[in-house]
Amino acid sequence: MVTDDVRMRDVSIDGQMIRLGQFLKLADLIDTGGEGKILIASGDVLVNGEVDTRRGRQLHPGDVVEVLGRRARVAP
Repeated sequence: MVTDDVRMRDVSIDGQMIRLGQFLKLADLIDTGGEGKILIASGDVLVNGEVDTRRGRQLHPGDVVEVLGRRARVAP
């Protein structure tokens, strides 16, 4: 039996919107902006369960981002 043991944490942002590339760094899902750019472009980043290759994608409270098996949610 396979279980989904991916942990998710809530990450607070200033305001109601943050760009995907900024959120990856803020949530400590990546180490550098360059790493984020590569992962996003290669389709390794999921937003709400779907691949998104737009670094400038706008995220809002409740959106869930996953990269390399790690997940974070924009805190409501």
